[in-house]
Amino acid sequence: MIFLGKWTRDSLEDALRGSSSLYTAGERILRLSSLLLGVAYKESTLIGDIDTPEVLVINLEEIDCVTFIEYVEAMRLSVSFQEFEKNLKMVRYRSGKVAFPARKHFFTDWIEFNKDLVDEVTGLIGGQKTVYIRKQLNVTEDGTSLVYGIQPFWREIAYIPSYAIDDALVDALQTGDYIGIYSGRPGLDVSHAGIFIVDGDKAWLRHASSVKEQRKVIDQDFRSYMTAKPGIIVLRPK
Repeated sequence: MIFLGKWTRDSLEDALRGSSSLYTAGERILRLSSLLLGVAYKESTLIGDIDTPEVLVINLEEIDCVTFIEYVEAMRLSVSFQEFEKNLKMVRYRSGKVAFPARKHFFTDWIEFNKDLVDEVTGLIGGQKTVYIRKQLNVTEDGTSLVYGIQPFWREIAYIPSYAIDDALVDALQTGDYIGIYSGRPGLDVSHAGIFIVDGDKAWLRHASSVKEQRKVIDQDFRSYMTAKPGIIVLRPK
């Protein structure tokens, strides 16, 4: 199921080919993610659950924080629409199998199953300030599942606390880094995700905002956004 919004297949392919000439992954992510600025926020645009057959959805009209980074990552690996579809399957699903149980439902699934695409650099950047925690995902305090039909599982998680986000740490981040906002909520690894962007002396979080007054893909001051947030997980595209 495909909804391209303001694009056609040809115009999207032109953008993919144009970005492929850029040398670094960060440069490609910067350019391609900028194409999605202003796109409306909407959650639950994917089709499939434990009782409903999964369908590959490409929806560039309405996106949430997860589909935003999925589309950008698939785009940066592609030079044609056909490649984009293929790479989106690999980014979104384990082994590229379009099925609800194979969907990467958690941000840290990228660490486990997208090792050929990204490196986790949380500990490298955070150093001694990095917090390591073993957490059971997909089960809340009352025993219910966050994603119905997926079994709970344990995962080792590293995150950098917000109090450690100083000038030196911001300088260690790179344009194109995927940022997961760590969640202290039982059963959840992150509450949100976006892309770190450097523009001159400014550091931004580019993300699909669900805030009522915004509800679109925007850039927000990174340091200000992280105020009162628990911390970050950092994935760096290869």
